Amino acid sequence: MAEISPKLKATLAQPRTAEDLKIPTSLVSDLIYRLLFRERDVSVRRMTEVTCVHNQVLDPILSQMQLEHLVEVAGTGALGRLSYIYRLTDEGTKRAREAMERSQYVGPAPVDLDSYKQAILIQTAQENRIPPPQVQRALGHLVLPDNFHRRIGPAINAGSSLFIYGPPGNGKTTIAQTVAELLAGSDPIWLPYALTVAGQLIQIHDPQIHIPVQLPQQAGPGRDRKSASKNFDRRWALFKRPGVMVGGEMTMDSLELRYEPTGKFYEAPLQLKANGGMFLIDDLGRQRIRPDQLLNRWIVPLESEIDFLRLRTGQTLEVPFKQLIVFSTNLDPGDLVDLAFLRRIQMKVEVGPPDEKRYYQIFLRMCKELDFPFERQAFLHLLKTWYYEPRRAMQAVHPRDIIRTIISICEYEGVPPRMHPELIDEACDCYFVELDSEKGRVSAIPAIPE
Repeated sequence: MAEISPKLKATLAQPRTAEDLKIPTSLVSDLIYRLLFRERDVSVRRMTEVTCVHNQVLDPILSQMQLEHLVEVAGTGALGRLSYIYRLTDEGTKRAREAMERSQYVGPAPVDLDSYKQAILIQTAQENRIPPPQVQRALGHLVLPDNFHRRIGPAINAGSSLFIYGPPGNGKTTIAQTVAELLAGSDPIWLPYALTVAGQLIQIHDPQIHIPVQLPQQAGPGRDRKSASKNFDRRWALFKRPGVMVGGEMTMDSLELRYEPTGKFYEAPLQLKANGGMFLIDDLGRQRIRPDQLLNRWIVPLESEIDFLRLRTGQTLEVPFKQLIVFSTNLDPGDLVDLAFLRRIQMKVEVGPPDEKRYYQIFLRMCKELDFPFERQAFLHLLKTWYYEPRRAMQAVHPRDIIRTIISICEYEGVPPRMHPELIDEACDCYFVELDSEKGRVSAIPAIPE
């Protein structure tokens, strides 16, 4: 893990007073009210765990609430005020109901927008260096053209944008997922659980996207895990670089702040959750929104690395747009986007169909993976009958699917899997659908090694 910069250490430093939180104290009070309203009797330790605010900050707030007869001490323990158990008074219950009317959020206290901006910009200021051998190893499970990694690696390290296109079934989505795994395995990133803007709360943390990382020794504001855990702001946590992947289910609403009418707080849009990591839009052109709507929404952020979001009140907030955006499509790019948009995408990578040599390598690899016996003459029959004669274009996914189909047929018959021309014909007859768009010219039968 890379050394944390002094500026980031200052941003993550443990607040010791309410002023150090840089958010209105009323937001913390409301969290306490709602927690007490839900759980009735709550210890200071429990409040610290839920709100991620140090007990040194909570204690004076609770003392003031007790002085105003809004809370009372329901029990004590052996650890002093840390073990005090509080409950609401009748007047405090009224305040709690008012707090519930404003929002029903109960969780880590939010951080201010300026601190979030600073932390993201600090952590994305330098390129996330992933060396070529690591990229090659990550792509090693795929049979790709020579030096294909040189087209992917620079985009990963630059952390800007990548456009992957080509016919279906040749590994575009798998390549994009490999990119996400590479980023997730690189230096982790500090992210807050929630933000506050103009008194409104925006929840960023998504447990399906943000995977926590254990704080390593000598990383963070402290010198080891124990001291660091006491000295950094627990409203922030260390996560793997996020990877957000969406397909045809994506709507325009998922790119905007989404107000939860029941909880009465905002959920961050997908691109905000992906900051510091990767955002994959798979099957571009098949979403529930038109490609031009999506691209117009992002044409400015892609250039400026700044996104603009709007609250229900009409107030606009400016947030960093710092993630690797990956577009993947099997449609013609010329039918989806214009030149102005393509100019803003740094790298364009075509993932084409395999030639005969690569198809053969993929077939052998799948035979080994699926424990399926390879037979040379049957393979030549497959090429001649199902590719060359019908002039069908090869796809990288075909070997896996054809072999699996043959295995299913053999299992149904109760016989050991075998590679035989008749079984190949039966499997391919079930698998292939004659579409004009699937046909394409292929060369003569290659020389297959003995």
